[in-house]
Amino acid sequence: MHNVEQLVAAATAEFAGINDAAQLEQAKARYLGKSGSLTELLKSLGQMPAEERRSAGASINRAKEQIETLLSARRETIKRAALENQLDVSALDITLPGRGRGCGGLHPTVRTLERIEQLFRSIGFEVADGPEIEADWYNFTALNTPENHPARSMHDTFYLENTPGVLLRTHTSPVQIRYMQEHVVQYGHLEHMPEIRIIAPGRVYRVDSDATHSPMFHQVEGLWVGENVSFADLKGVVADFLRRFFESDDLKVRFRPSFFPFTEPSAEIDVAFMSGALEGRWLEIAGCGMVHPKVLRNGGIDPDKYTGFAFGMGPDRLTMLRYGIDDLRLFFDGDLRFLSQFN
Repeated sequence: MHNVEQLVAAATAEFAGINDAAQLEQAKARYLGKSGSLTELLKSLGQMPAEERRSAGASINRAKEQIETLLSARRETIKRAALENQLDVSALDITLPGRGRGCGGLHPTVRTLERIEQLFRSIGFEVADGPEIEADWYNFTALNTPENHPARSMHDTFYLENTPGVLLRTHTSPVQIRYMQEHVVQYGHLEHMPEIRIIAPGRVYRVDSDATHSPMFHQVEGLWVGENVSFADLKGVVADFLRRFFESDDLKVRFRPSFFPFTEPSAEIDVAFMSGALEGRWLEIAGCGMVHPKVLRNGGIDPDKYTGFAFGMGPDRLTMLRYGIDDLRLFFDGDLRFLSQFN
């Protein structure tokens, strides 16, 4: 049929000049749509004599297949051209140097905490944990700190609103009371309870902020309770830890008499380095003492049968000394220029 051949020729020419997918679909409708030219020819078959209808139908179907083939080919051409254009627009310049991915690392305080835990585990201490939102009884009363003690002041401690007697813990010492109580529940039926040897690292909170203090900081408390535990044991454990932590056998350690409500007798622990910028200068590093009988009793331990020592130190200060950092606030500013030095 002459009309059929003209339609195929017209579709071929029209499709070749289209470079937009939406326009191509509109052109398709003009040929193959419900009112398209080829569809109209198919509708006219019913008006033809029977002898012409067979050959005319075959010609129209061949034309339809040709047009659909042309459409598919043109769609693929338009799609490929769009992809090539997109690649050209967003092309990578392979002459540029590569962009390396940043490599993260542990925070310096975390490194110190891991080192402290490793050193104490090596001499038989366990690592204990407790809640950061603590009851007043565990944080103060059980540790022999009376109700009128200055540490309980709203100027020194973060209390929770509308929740009397609940605060952000000011030290990790409450973990000691909780651990002793659990220990007694588990082993109190025995004539000789196993010794308690724990450290309690974690975050603590106080209303204080300057170059050497932060409202949130870290602390590590230690506790050793058993039969015949003495101040000599305390001195040996702490002095050995500090020399191993700072990797210095020449490190001088002294115990200076002091006062804490939860220990008796009590002492401040000072160290002096024998080399470097701090050579010969005494620095306060921790507090310690023999656990007060009232504290042992509040933990469920018989102070007439068992004794113990406790100590507390700040990992943040140990980190500052080890790495020569002079401002505690650098640990919490999130400045990558500072933190990347430890990666």
